[in-house]
Amino acid sequence: MRFSDDAEMFAAMKRNLFTAVVGDILDTMGLLHQFLPPRLRPVRDDMVVLGRAMPVLEADHFGAQVQGQNPLTAKPFGLMFRALDDLKPHEVYICTGSSPRYALWGGLMSTRAIHLKAAGAVLDGYCRDTSEILELNFPTFCMGSFAQDQGPRGKVVDYRVPIEIEGVMIRPGDIIYGDRDGVLVIAAEAAEEAITRAFEKVSTENRVRLAIQNGMSTVEAFETFGVM
Repeated sequence: MRFSDDAEMFAAMKRNLFTAVVGDILDTMGLLHQFLPPRLRPVRDDMVVLGRAMPVLEADHFGAQVQGQNPLTAKPFGLMFRALDDLKPHEVYICTGSSPRYALWGGLMSTRAIHLKAAGAVLDGYCRDTSEILELNFPTFCMGSFAQDQGPRGKVVDYRVPIEIEGVMIRPGDIIYGDRDGVLVIAAEAAEEAITRAFEKVSTENRVRLAIQNGMSTVEAFETFGVM
């Protein structure tokens, strides 16, 4: 299946696909560990995040401005503002590396990301300003809400670099796809095949659903269509 650009592809995926079907296809391709841990949830169940990964690496720091061997040590929030301002249309700010002692995302960050036409945020940690994020309707997936600020506790130390969340590698340009059932990482080199096959699987599943509604047993349906 060919699309003219990411915008067309992502729109078609949102209309027709869901994370479970794409995850099933990745399993058949031998990519068995592409879901991020289930603790990462949308701040509202109907939110969907879909875009290219812009990975961000965070680290704990003790004190907003202290002296050290690395110039970032004395810089409030480290590279966070630069990382945020570097977001491109259809990109997902996806961050890990710190302990879960403070929020990694908030309302003002969402406002800036919306202006930049970013697709959403996935945080291996907490968000805050949740009411504002909900009002903005900005797709945000995280461990939950916690108001404690990262300012005196953490800094972004790099971005647009490979990161890893519990054994799942996320590289710049990979596709991040999240809904209420989980957050999936689709490696860039596997994306075309996986997405094409996912559209085909959905079409087959629709036929299976109709057959079952008309009385076919699940045993016969699986033998006939090969999916369930």
